[in-house]
Amino acid sequence: MEKLSVSLDFLEFPAAHTCEGSNISPGITLEGLDSSSLAIMVFNPSRREVLSYSAWLIWDMPATKIIPAGIPPGRKITDPISAVQGINDAGVNGYTGPCPKPGEIHRYLFRVYGLDDFLNIPGGSSKSALLSAMHGHILQYGETEAIASKTPSSPAATAPGRK
Repeated sequence: MEKLSVSLDFLEFPAAHTCEGSNISPGITLEGLDSSSLAIMVFNPSRREVLSYSAWLIWDMPATKIIPAGIPPGRKITDPISAVQGINDAGVNGYTGPCPKPGEIHRYLFRVYGLDDFLNIPGGSSKSALLSAMHGHILQYGETEAIASKTPSSPAATAPGRK
């Protein structure tokens, strides 16, 4: 499998890409791309209530070196790029940005797959359906990560026994 270089233009999420801001998907830059289509899975392994919280599932994107920011929610997208999105663990067909509680730091993994063809599975599909559909079609893989944090608003907010 060939390596795909994946990068964001930040190491820590700006507010625009979180629940504190506009909650818009970030732009992603790829280097070394040599595939027909792309799939992206974004996970937050910091969420304790699930094994690996999926924040974004998107596939059937034409191979492009720059995935634009601001991809709207929805099962089938035509602007700013053509793509299909699945249901994430927040119950949204699209991107859901970080929303850590005060004092928490969350890590988000952006996993990008270069595929040999379009998958043609319906929008709204689950993480397991996407993984099954990608089996045998992955030519390239790369990942990057970013963190999101929220500082406590006051010392009393994190005092023992406070909620």
